[in-house]
Amino acid sequence: MKADIANSVIELADGDITEMDTDAIVNAANSMLIMGGGVAGAIRRKGGLSIQAKCLKIGRTPVGGAAITAGGKLKAKFVIHAVGPRWGEGDEDNKLKNATLNSLKLADKQKLKSIAFPAISAGIFGFPIDRCAEIMLRTTIDYLKGQTGLKRVVFCLFGRESYDVFEKQLKQEIGK
Repeated sequence: MKADIANSVIELADGDITEMDTDAIVNAANSMLIMGGGVAGAIRRKGGLSIQAKCLKIGRTPVGGAAITAGGKLKAKFVIHAVGPRWGEGDEDNKLKNATLNSLKLADKQKLKSIAFPAISAGIFGFPIDRCAEIMLRTTIDYLKGQTGLKRVVFCLFGRESYDVFEKQLKQEIGK
């Protein structure tokens, strides 16, 4: 599914984020930027150890924050490491909004035209997928209505169930 927002497009995809042909992909990171399992592990395996090495040089990123590294062997030139909240830690909605917003701002700062997000925090961090879709999509739509050089934002979701949740929420957000 695709939706035009101002001068940009939001696109939903069901697939492997490491295969996305965008300027950057977003890693659902932990605050220590250690790329263990889930999305981070897949990015490390496909992109190479240089991505983890750059993360170690950066050190830490707070929950709600984002950092950027080169994309190693990935199709994407960059990886934006967004630190989402663990469910139950408190103020999760605001932290997820900030992780999304800071990723978009970082992409703009780097003058990127396209970015692909996973469903941040909806995996092992336990964030409810429907709430994740609502927060990430609303934050992105609001951002794209402002001053941005981003032309394409993809939500690359793992599995049809997650895709369906994001599709339902995107339709609701754009009034379809």
